[in-house]
Amino acid sequence: MSRVGKSPVIVPQGVDVTMKADQISVKGAGGTLSLAPHALVKVALEDGKLTFVPVDESREANAMSGTMRQLVNNMVVGVSKGFEKKLNLVGVGFKAQASGAKLNLAIGYSHPVNFEMPAGITVATPTPTEIVLKGADRQVVGQLAAEIRAVRPPEPYKGKGIRYSDEKVVIKETKKK
Repeated sequence: MSRVGKSPVIVPQGVDVTMKADQISVKGAGGTLSLAPHALVKVALEDGKLTFVPVDESREANAMSGTMRQLVNNMVVGVSKGFEKKLNLVGVGFKAQASGAKLNLAIGYSHPVNFEMPAGITVATPTPTEIVLKGADRQVVGQLAAEIRAVRPPEPYKGKGIRYSDEKVVIKETKKK
């Protein structure tokens, strides 16, 4: 059995999990998230713990038990604590400005780049060169951060561009005569 799938998901105080035949819903302070359970995994809620057991001994059922466990764990953590991604802008004149549910980027193009935030995602710019994305859905926060980074990824010679705050950019050496 999957090592990840063996460990149960502990549901903290203030988080409500409801299970139906076609949906697992997690509700908390950060909002409500839902997921359709996989047919190869049996999910059980007992004593504030969610357990995930493969239906049979197949390799796919084993793998899906670990995947389902982690997806539900991300939902529980998301509605209780939330997820955040930090991005940094490196370059002369590069700046970001958050206004409500919009993010405006000035990153060296002849036009401004605007991003509309999906529901449940908040954006903040503590400084003009920092972007902080917060939300309950880990997948949406990560996907949005990747889309913002893809507008101007860091280049290898000067390191200019949009990068994750924990990303290390390896600077290449320039040509020598």
